[in-house]
Formats: sequence, C-alpha cells, structure tokens
Amino acid sequence: MNSTRMQLLSFYFGFSLLGASALALAADPAPARVAALDRIVAVVNSDVVTQLELNERLRMVTQQLQKQGTPLPPREVLEKQLLERVIMDRVQLQFAQETGVKVDDAQLDKTLQRIAQENKLSPEQFRAALEKDGVDFSKFREDIRKEIIMARLREREVDNRISVSDGEVENYLSSRSEALGGGNEFNLAHILIRVPEQASPEQLQKYKARAQQALDEVRAGKDFRQVAAGYSDAADALQGGVLGWRPAGQLPALFVEALEALKTGETSPVLRSPNGFHILKLLDKRGKDAPLVVQQTHARHILIKVNEVMSEQDAKNRLLQIKERLDNGADFAELARLHSEDGSASRGGDLNWLSPGDTVPEFERAMNALKPGALSEPVRSPFGWHLIQVLERRNEDVSKERERLQARQEIRARKADEAYQEWLRQLRDRAYVEYRLEDK
Repeated sequence: MNSTRMQLLSFYFGFSLLGASALALAADPAPARVAALDRIVAVVNSDVVTQLELNERLRMVTQQLQKQGTPLPPREVLEKQLLERVIMDRVQLQFAQETGVKVDDAQLDKTLQRIAQENKLSPEQFRAALEKDGVDFSKFREDIRKEIIMARLREREVDNRISVSDGEVENYLSSRSEALGGGNEFNLAHILIRVPEQASPEQLQKYKARAQQALDEVRAGKDFRQVAAGYSDAADALQGGVLGWRPAGQLPALFVEALEALKTGETSPVLRSPNGFHILKLLDKRGKDAPLVVQQTHARHILIKVNEVMSEQDAKNRLLQIKERLDNGADFAELARLHSEDGSASRGGDLNWLSPGDTVPEFERAMNALKPGALSEPVRSPFGWHLIQVLERRNEDVSKERERLQARQEIRARKADEAYQEWLRQLRDRAYVEYRLEDK
C-alpha cells in the first residue's frame, strides 16, 4: 500500500479539489446548468456515475498531468479514459461490498496516522495541510478507505492464491539466459489496449486498430506519456504509462524479447497477449549481476510480549530482572528457553545469521549498535520487549541467496500481475455497463 498511499498524497497535496469551474458552479444558481452537470454518464450494475463526479476526476487528473509536464490529450479522449477507470473502480467496490470486504473507522484512522507519519506530520498537522490545500478531509478519508478496500480485494482474490514452488524457482534459474535478458533490468513505459475475454474477430480488429493508431501517433513524434494518457487501459496510464525498473524475470517473455530488440528510447511494435494489445517504450536498461556482499550478524534474543495480562512496564521490568541475572553470569540460552516467548526459545534464542532487513527496524538498530559479546538494554519493537546479544559478525556474499529470493519474487509478481489483469477483465465482463456519456 505504500506506493498507492504516496501517489494519493502527491495527488492531493499538489492540487485543490475545487478548480475554477467548480467554484463557478457553486456560485451559479441556474437550474439548467446544475442539471446538465448532474446527469448520469454511465450505469454500472445498480449504481450510476454522474457528470459531476467525472468532471471532478477530470479536473484533478488534468492538474496532475500538468504538474508532471505531460501534454494533455484532447478533453473528450481523456474523459472517456477516466470514465473507464471510474467504472473499473466502481465494479471492484461493488464486488467488495457483496463479498464482505470492508475497512472500519479504527483501521482507517491507523492508516491515516501512518500516512501522516510518513510525511513527518502529526495527524492534526496532516489534516490542516490537506484543508489548507482545499481538500475536503472527509472525502480524502473515504478515498483512502476505497484504496484499502481495493487493495484487500486484490490480496484476497488474487495475491493470496499465488504460490511459487521450489521447482519453479529452479526451472527459472536454469532456463534464464542473457539472450532473454535474464541478468538485466528494464526501465519501461507501457500502453495497454485491453480486450474482452469473448471478443469477436470484428472486435479484435477494432482493438488492434486502436493500438496501431496509438503507435502511429508515438512514431509520428507525439509524446508517449500523452498517448498513454489518452489510449491506455492500464492503471498507470495517467502516469504516462511508466512502469519503472522491472527485472526481466518479472516481465512476460513476450515483453522481454521485444525489449531486448530495442535501443533506449525506441518503441516496440504492437504486441498481442491474452490480456490485449501492448506497446512498450524502453527508457533505460542495466545489468544486475554484481556480487552482493553484506555484513551479517549472528544474534540471539529473549522476547517478552505485551498483552492483556502483561503491561509494557511489567514486560520491561521482567527483562531487567533477566538482564541482571545474565550480568551476574547466568546462561543466556538456558534463560531464553525458560522465559522467551519467541519461536527461537527452543534454540536458546538463537536467530542465526541475520542480513540487513531481516528484522524490524527497531530491533536492527539496537543490534547494530552492539559489539560482539555485548548485551543490550531492553528494546521495544512491535513484537514486545527484547534483550539482544550479538555473538559475532561477518561479511558474506549473498548473491546466490539474493538470486533465489529475487527469482521467487519475480515469478510471484509476474504471476500475480497476469492473474490480476485476467481477474479484472472477467469482473468487468460480468458487469452490466450502460454508457450515456454521448447523450446530450
């Protein structure tokens, strides 16, 4: 959720939700004007999308594109693209409601507090900053709630069903070759023309022609970001279609083969996949096979958890008593087996060799401050209170471990992306959608 939250923050902090046209609307009492803006532009199952809702989204996105320096597509093109995005959001939120995915106020408040902390603001300062920028805080809250709901929906319906076996990792590593960009990472931008699952030959031809038209505009010199904003059905269309750096293994073989044939700045021909038609632009390329040497720490700990019957102070005091016994020569492993409330207790608290990032930041900071043989004071983490002892340190080349971990992550990410796009398409195909945007 981090990237989604930060996109929302830049979106809201950068622009006021009330543009000049909205203020003019508020001041204009003419009934005909209000009725025109409030007309229905789409029916989505049992719900509707209004012109006013679409206009508000159009204002915000226009400001976002201008801030990014992305040339604007024609208004009618952008309006149609945004309507599709509103419809897709609405379909997902309806499905979430039908299947019991919800976010209560307490969970929402915790998320908002984390967003404020990430921006180095208190909750009160965060709200004041939003309101100063003209953002209605209650609407912001509900937008964040919807983002969380859609993220949880994807996690439940797609991500949690993705598994990667050891065999898949081995096959991936053994079959990966430089010819297919195995050791490379690509910085790319992307245009997707999504195709319905049961599209007829005539419809396929229509979608392919649309993709070719987008490609022709790019090759005629039009800014790729502008074309993506006007044509692409992908979620990143309004960011100019930029996907950022992706390892080769995280991309479909179709993409990798096309990217390997491109020079930086070049654009692929129209590519066909089960999800639709694609156009890729190679922004940059780099290798990633350098050895990775990190400092590892061999540590052990004793954990006392905080709960209904063990307060913060009681947990800390209990650890101080244990520390006093250790300072007087007691055996760490024996006390860990007797008192630690962690899975490592049976091993005398031994956590084995830890690489950077293997533990939570609070634990890692305290551990890194210790010399071998030293024992920490009680340390608070999200898991409870710890006593930490560093046994030894070493510098280790973890390239092979990293390679296996990245292979697993890349396979999982690729499978999840493909499954999510297919799930979205099926969800959209099942929905009843009636367009009224052209009605006047």
